[in-house]
Amino acid sequence: MQRSTPATRTGRPRSAAADAAILEATREALVELGWSKLTLGDVATRAGVAKTTLYRRWAGKNELVVDAVAELFDELELPDRGSLAADIEGVVLQFAAILDRPEARSGLMAVVAESTRDEALRERIRTSIVDRQKRLVVQGRARAACRGELPTETDPEAAARGADLIFDMVAGAVVHRTLVSAEPVDEEWVRRFAAVLLGGLAATGI
Repeated sequence: MQRSTPATRTGRPRSAAADAAILEATREALVELGWSKLTLGDVATRAGVAKTTLYRRWAGKNELVVDAVAELFDELELPDRGSLAADIEGVVLQFAAILDRPEARSGLMAVVAESTRDEALRERIRTSIVDRQKRLVVQGRARAACRGELPTETDPEAAARGADLIFDMVAGAVVHRTLVSAEPVDEEWVRRFAAVLLGGLAATGI
């Protein structure tokens, strides 16, 4: 499982234990306090570290929350359920379950809103969350090709564009339904969504 990697700073060697404690404390604070009341001082107290330790690792609250949320999405795994449709259903259910967690919901919505005014933050979200999770699309596409469900990809640029599009469709639909529409992502919805997605893949040859 991948772990988030905040921007490297000079100075004393990083402590993995301190990083883990800080990110966990950030998620706890998001649940108990919410975005607006969360402070680096509170996170430092919860994590049992000096406030300066946080500032050596993160420039501010926005970057810290992105990395704390990114670690949740690193828990996503592509299950091998025997078919591409079933694999999609499995990972979408996992994704929706993470989005349903209050620390993920409040953290993600807050940093996305902040990123509309902060290009550097938008790039951090892209690299720490979006780009890292595109691995699931690549893995699923390769597994489906091995099963003979999809043709083998031969053009790397076309494959990358296809992975971007598939990720956008999955993430966009699930985030909208979970965080905007506040509708359930249950097995029936996921089954119908996977069928629509696979129909599109078959029609376009992605």
